[in-house]
Parts: sequence; structure tokens; C-alpha cells
Amino acid sequence: MNHVTTTLDHGSEAAPDATEEATRTPVLRGLVRQLGPALRLMLVATVLLGVVYPAVVWGISRMPGLSGPAEGSVSASGSASLIGIDPVPADPGADPWFHLRPSASAPASATAGLGPADPSTSGGSNLATTADKLAQAVAQRRSAIAGREGVSPAAVPDDAVTASASGLDPDISPAYAALQVPRVARVTGLAPAQVEALVADATHGRALGVFGEPTVDTSELNAALAATRPGLR
Repeated sequence: MNHVTTTLDHGSEAAPDATEEATRTPVLRGLVRQLGPALRLMLVATVLLGVVYPAVVWGISRMPGLSGPAEGSVSASGSASLIGIDPVPADPGADPWFHLRPSASAPASATAGLGPADPSTSGGSNLATTADKLAQAVAQRRSAIAGREGVSPAAVPDDAVTASASGLDPDISPAYAALQVPRVARVTGLAPAQVEALVADATHGRALGVFGEPTVDTSELNAALAATRPGLR
């Protein structure tokens, strides 16, 4: 009896293993069946979104009338300065231009990014808001701009000391443009009201009236300034 009982016990222990195997096999087969379509979908998406779509967009940008705007451009002011990037005055002590925000691609000689960006590239510094290096750069920018405009550091707007994500954004806040009006009027000899009118003409409101904040396009503004006062350097 003991022998028979032992045999039955072994048989009862083997039963769960067979059941588990029977349950696992359909699951594996299902995963294998799903793997094929998933790989095919990934391949199709890679070709469409990684090859076909960029090629179509690039092809459209080559069409007559679109190739220039698609590539971007740097506009000369009629003198040695450039308008499409942060202008470099011939005499820093008599600076007639409206300046952009800082850029991570500004030359090493620039003060904490306050200088002409490299138009062939774009990008930010990727520094965290808690980074000591960013805090030091902001303090240097604030001090330099305050000295250039003849105001206290507390009067310098935040966008004047922080770079855009691309580093090539020509837009500044109306507050930063207003900060520069007295200097530009003094150096160019234009009446402050005339400079303010140029700023107003280059100011754009919120997108669709609700999105974003009003901005001043410095490319438009400096171009208008150069047209009003030819020969600015």
C-alpha cells in the first residue's frame, strides 16, 4: 500500500508542471505572432518619418521662391554691421543698435553670450536652472547690460539675460526694447519719440490674440533704424 501511495503522490506532483507548460506555450506563441507586425510597423514608420517625410519637406524647401527663406539669411545694414544676428558696433562706446538676447553660440570673446550668435548652428547651453554656471552668466550679463544702458542692474528685464532655446531668436520683450531706446536715440541723434515709433512698428502682439507675449523683432527694428539713419556702424 505504501508503494502505491508513493506512486500516486509522484503523479500528483507532476501534474502542475504539465499544466504550467500548457499555459505558457500559447503565451509565447502570442508574443511571437505580435513581434512580426511590430517589427514591420517600426520599419514602415522609420522609412516614412525618418526618410520620406524629411525628403519631401527638403524638396519643398528647394522650390523657387522658398529656398531663400528656408535657408535663412543675414541682412547687411548697409555698413559693416549685420542685422540678422546681434550687431557688433564699430565703436562700443557709441552703440547705435538694438541688441538681441544672449546666445550659447556667441564667440568666446563675448561677455557670457552677449554677442553675435553663429547663424550656422542653433541650440541652448542645456544648463539647469540650479546650475552655478548659469547663475554666474546671468549676473555677468545683467551687469554688462546695465553698464551699456546706464541703468541699475535691477532695471534689466529677465529676457535680456536669458538665452532662447535656439540662441538665434530675434525677438525681445517690449521692456528690453524700451530699455535700449534712450541709448539708441542719443547715439543716432534721433528723437526718443521717433525711436519709440520704430519700436512700435516692429512690435508684434500675441499669436491669435491669446498665445505668447508681445515681442519686438530686432531684425525689423534695426533694418528700419538703418534706413532712417544711413551709415550707422
